[in-house]
Amino acid sequence: MTAEPVDAAEAGGAAGEASADFVQSFARGLAVIRAFDADHAELTLSEVAARAEVPRAAARRFLATLVTLGYVRASERRFALTPRVLELGYSYLSSLSLPAVAQPHLERLSHAVDESSSLAVLDGLDVVYVARVPTRRIMSVSIQLGTRFPAWATSLGRVLLAALPVDEADAVLAASRPHPFTPTTLVDRTVLLAELERVRRGGFALVDGELEEGLRSIAAPVRDASGSVVAAVNVSTARRGDPESELARVLPALQRATASIEADLRMR
Repeated sequence: MTAEPVDAAEAGGAAGEASADFVQSFARGLAVIRAFDADHAELTLSEVAARAEVPRAAARRFLATLVTLGYVRASERRFALTPRVLELGYSYLSSLSLPAVAQPHLERLSHAVDESSSLAVLDGLDVVYVARVPTRRIMSVSIQLGTRFPAWATSLGRVLLAALPVDEADAVLAASRPHPFTPTTLVDRTVLLAELERVRRGGFALVDGELEEGLRSIAAPVRDASGSVVAAVNVSTARRGDPESELARVLPALQRATASIEADLRMR
């Protein structure tokens, strides 16, 4: 992350609209913070000045202020950010809804596997899609935000049902009255409860051609800071090859995405 000069017109919105309100010293202070990144965790005064594109004397004053405030530590003429800088992003993250937190991670996941990805929550007997990144249409119905499917028949739903106490999950199955969508749909409650137990142990669900023929879906849970499952993320693909190969291709990226969402939720 390289610090870039901040244009006053851009900061104000339309060109030149709020240039009188632009505080250059504040912009330079932010540039000093942005001078640090993963590849430049510790910097000398001269390096900070160069990367932030501010005079050395100004960099010294900004660093001294940040040290006093606890955002930067100094050791043997080298400077580094402290964990306190996380406070600067906390207000933003804490104001985000779950879909807003998840969306950029879904986008990265979808790009990594070149497949559609979605986030859903449990609402009664159904899953409800609350965030989505489509790549191509592979179902006969179009999935939009707010689309509902019976939880028992979907990978998203089975992940969410598996997080419930067994008696509650069984009650949902009983009320749902499972029926076949395809010749391979699981409809027997005993079999479905056994599948939920497998999902609970394995940490993911794979539904292969049960909701619609030709559709394969893999889902994993999203937990909040307390460890409770609050949502599920899936990757939907057109069936090609054996399920094990598809699982090996998709599941690692899916689990990285859910771990990243959980990390952001903990920040909230």
